[in-house]
Amino acid sequence: MTIFIPTIEDVRKAEPVIRQYLSPAPLIRSWPLEQLLGLKNDRRVWLKDYGWTPVGSFKLMGALNWVANNLQTIGDQRIAAHSSGNFASGIAFAGHTFDKSVVVVMPDNAPKVKIERTRSFGAEIRTFEHAQDHITGDRIRMAREISENEGAIAASPYDDPYVIAGSGVGGLEIVEELRAQGRNVTRFVCAVSGGGLMAGHALAIADGFPNARIIGVEPAGAADFQQSLEQGRRVRIDQPSSICDGLLSYDVGEHNWPILQKHVSDAMTVTDSQICQAMKWLYDNHGLRAEPSGATTLTALLEGKVDVAAEGDIVLVISGRNVDDDGFREWIA
Repeated sequence: MTIFIPTIEDVRKAEPVIRQYLSPAPLIRSWPLEQLLGLKNDRRVWLKDYGWTPVGSFKLMGALNWVANNLQTIGDQRIAAHSSGNFASGIAFAGHTFDKSVVVVMPDNAPKVKIERTRSFGAEIRTFEHAQDHITGDRIRMAREISENEGAIAASPYDDPYVIAGSGVGGLEIVEELRAQGRNVTRFVCAVSGGGLMAGHALAIADGFPNARIIGVEPAGAADFQQSLEQGRRVRIDQPSSICDGLLSYDVGEHNWPILQKHVSDAMTVTDSQICQAMKWLYDNHGLRAEPSGATTLTALLEGKVDVAAEGDIVLVISGRNVDDDGFREWIA
């Protein structure tokens, strides 16, 4: 079966949709990181902070674009999705925006903030046992049964052209803002899980800054994309493990993989303990509370895994900040 792979034109079509409901996420210059890396005075490091959005992560962009482009298909039916938490709140917000009913399947150990935020937008939550999902497949099964037995329309959290294109609008924001300042990006660093965030941004960054190296980062215990890039095929990990609950997909999506394979030059991994240190550094130096998934990109820089010797600017994606207070305090202690 032929699948539709989105292009930069699809990202551009998504931009006016997103702009109706969401203004651009902040792009923050990190002077402390520039000093730490010893960069020349004419170079900059930028943090794209998606924790600022109403749902606390980047997932809202893809969710809004998906619902906006599926209104006729949805009609009076419910929207069904599975999510570790961030897409859950994103699709819940989008459903609320377009007056559509939403039900999401979430792991039983999802952070409370993600559960509460999802419910605050009116979505119904059904949980599965995360520890056994690699054996039972309950996450996919429950979402599929809601669609089949209850007549809901299924939304993928990452493996969908409209979700990819919507996520890519954030990449357009980066390109437009930095080109307006006369800047040149030579390193773009983004986390990879199912691949929706990276695929969308890679389309925009490759178009706007064609000389930029696009670098993916994963937790060491969930490095399916790194293995996929090395082997030239999608590799599945049966039991990914990390404190990064938002980066535990089993493999990258079918729609995402061709884009990632074409545009992402490097994939690297970081450990959970290193991620904790990066969360603390970000909080101490910028006052930003990132969830573990959101701090992976910074971790790669702090650990010296990204070659920063080239000229030009560096952009890091901080994908979200949905972390419970007790967990955050424990991880940065």
